[in-house]
Amino acid sequence: MRLTLLIIVALIAFAANSILVRVALAEGLIGPGAFGAIRLLSGAIMLFLIVLMQGQVRVAVARANAASAATLLVYVVGFSYAYVTLETGTGALILFGGVQVTMFCGALLGGERPALTRWIGAGLGLLGLAVLFGPTVEQPDIGGASLMAIAAIGWGLYSLRGRKAEAPTQATAANFVLATPFALLVWWILPDETGVTSTGVMLALASGAVASGIGYAIWYSVLPYLKPTQAAVLQLSVPIIALSGGVVFLREPLTWTFMLAATLIIAGVIVALRR
Repeated sequence: MRLTLLIIVALIAFAANSILVRVALAEGLIGPGAFGAIRLLSGAIMLFLIVLMQGQVRVAVARANAASAATLLVYVVGFSYAYVTLETGTGALILFGGVQVTMFCGALLGGERPALTRWIGAGLGLLGLAVLFGPTVEQPDIGGASLMAIAAIGWGLYSLRGRKAEAPTQATAANFVLATPFALLVWWILPDETGVTSTGVMLALASGAVASGIGYAIWYSVLPYLKPTQAAVLQLSVPIIALSGGVVFLREPLTWTFMLAATLIIAGVIVALRR
């Protein structure tokens, strides 16, 4: 039960990031470069404070990994700039559909042989995404979609590497600290056209300190208990959570297409997690 609750909290945190960044960028409250940099910086500070209270700073330093930090940076930067042109749900669909493919490929290359139920569950989940992203839906901006696909590969690789972390919270803190200076560099090299408002900063702080810092630490802590393919299928539920948040907070319409897709994805997750 504890593991299940932690997984649910982590998935909600993932969805919250899509909602927070979309609100911030759509309303012109902050630019993508500033949002990504503040998100990583605030996440790094939050995680450092947690590690400091645990007396595990030396452990965090020892767990620093340049490759993991690089994949985290690719995800955060691609994610932020993609949402300049993508809708909340569309971005989440591209992101976690790409994550599913990346993690399944990584699992197969790593020697995992998923059970038939996991293949069926993954298929149902992708079918649900296809329903939401079908020909009747307005096609997304190609640039934004490409950036989100790159972000998906980054997050998929980051999750695969996270399964091997011996001290998940300390490793996450180290990754955030390593990635932050480069996010600030990206913001400096590619300055935003949009100014920075106090509300935009607050949204970026919420995304970084809470949804990313705490959320990713929780996700890293549960990953060792999941097969890569299980983790991939579970994350297919994030677009549904994000779209639900869009309905509640952004007044996006609730459609029959959404309800059908949600049913397929939830059924896929249930089937994939059967022993």
